[in-house]
Amino acid sequence: MLVLGIESSCDETSVAIVENGHKIISELTHSQIATHQVYGGVVPEIAAREHVLHIDHLIWSCLKNANLNWSDINRIAVVNGPGLVSSLLVGINAAKTLSWALNIELVSINHLKAHICANNLNKNPKDFLQESFICLLASGGHTQILQINNYQDIKILGQTIDDSAGEAFDKVARMLNLPYPGGPHIETLAKTGNKTIFKLPRAKVGEFDFSFSGLKTAVLRLIEKTGLENLNKADLAASFQEAVCHELADKLIKASLKNNCFDIVIAGGVSANQRLRELISEKANELNIGQKINIKAPFLNYCTDNGAMVAAAGYLCPESFGLDFGVYSRAK
Repeated sequence: MLVLGIESSCDETSVAIVENGHKIISELTHSQIATHQVYGGVVPEIAAREHVLHIDHLIWSCLKNANLNWSDINRIAVVNGPGLVSSLLVGINAAKTLSWALNIELVSINHLKAHICANNLNKNPKDFLQESFICLLASGGHTQILQINNYQDIKILGQTIDDSAGEAFDKVARMLNLPYPGGPHIETLAKTGNKTIFKLPRAKVGEFDFSFSGLKTAVLRLIEKTGLENLNKADLAASFQEAVCHELADKLIKASLKNNCFDIVIAGGVSANQRLRELISEKANELNIGQKINIKAPFLNYCTDNGAMVAAAGYLCPESFGLDFGVYSRAK
């Protein structure tokens, strides 16, 4: 089955054609990073305008690059939330128009589920996600630990009570005068820093919940007290990254143990962080489950928003338009 996926939930306009949920036939993305860098973050009105300018060209070019006709496309999948409403509407309207004009099946996709499905992209069938696993979903808008029995049975074991991990990375990067998006720049700077120099706090919240606002504030107070010019930014970046990644990895492994589920999946933009990936394995080894645990992560170029993950989800877990996307229930 060939599925055309459309992603426009935030600041990436991306279109892809994917076969059977894993093989990428064609993919094109227009990034708005340069547009929003001057503002230090995404401006919704500008993002929506950029989507309008580029989405038609991307759709038709994606089809042309794959040497396909519309009659070859079996299904169109589009993100219907969560995301910026004005940006989402651009993709949804384009998908609805194509579906109506060409009589192609249309399905709406939960953006968070699409991130999880990115784990199958360009991988061998033996490495595909199996049903029943523990997932850390960490991005600019969400940070959750999920128990996934199947794509329609998902429970939140824990989640952030304030900032997401990705948002914390972006805000601290801004404090350090690093460009947007902050995550990759903090990770690069941290490689030259000493992660033990600054002792930063870890929030005391629910067993598998997260809180990053206090950590972010601690960095701000340190900069205000000492002066950014008097601080080693690489050391501070390394210490901050270590605090966030330790919190994520520690609770993910504990959730795996408590639920006796040793298949672990990470997804979302923050899953691209190499230190996070290292720490998950380190924590598993510390608890003597390194040999039992099976950790899966997307290829780095599919961690952030992309049309291919939407097309993959369109094959694996299509939903109907009009569904409430608050589909997750808090585990009891």
